[in-house]
Amino acid sequence: MLSILSATAVFAAVAFGVYWAFTDPRSPVPREWNPLRELVLSDPVTPVTHFKLRRVLDEPEACLRVLAQAAQFRAMDPLLGGERCGIANRVELTYAGASKLRKIETACETALRLTMWEQHGVQPAAQKNFGQGVSEIRHIGSYNCRPIRGTSNRMSTHATAASIDIRGVVLVDGTRMDLLADWDGTPAQKSFLRDLRDTGCQWFSTVLGPEYNALHADHFHFQNNGWGTCR
Repeated sequence: MLSILSATAVFAAVAFGVYWAFTDPRSPVPREWNPLRELVLSDPVTPVTHFKLRRVLDEPEACLRVLAQAAQFRAMDPLLGGERCGIANRVELTYAGASKLRKIETACETALRLTMWEQHGVQPAAQKNFGQGVSEIRHIGSYNCRPIRGTSNRMSTHATAASIDIRGVVLVDGTRMDLLADWDGTPAQKSFLRDLRDTGCQWFSTVLGPEYNALHADHFHFQNNGWGTCR
């Protein structure tokens, strides 16, 4: 009996310690490692980050609140585009992190994933390959009420703004980088654009680019859902 009580006491003490470590403001656990703290977009990426991102994406208001940390946007009423089209948690996005975008209407989830990619993928890749940052992300759209190209009735994820197509970027010095022109360009251009593809795969569930097929020769298709395709 005494050993059972001792074991119970030890378990309770450990459980309390763990609870305190994650909930007390004085906790020594860094915020980016604490699964109970809300996602902060500028925090270093840890194994806990994607868990925190999924939790935010499950709550429409939380998505908007966290997106406001590092993006410029306007929250909009839901778009009802018919039986199979529309945007539930709609925003009009003009900046993702430090990168300007041509004004685009998309889903908050897409905007938030794009902003995570900008901060933790695009900017580091630009610094690594060119020694400077990116000032603009160039896109060719997000919402489009249409079927998947080449099919007759299966709707594209663009029909709910659950994806966005990226054609290139502009560096801080004004240099324009386009997939169509530069995918097989200089070693630095090739390395940079493949870094963009690979880091995009960390934040989106499906990424299709020039190595997927000819339809994607001029853009990356970033999609919120899918089975981890990264090509």
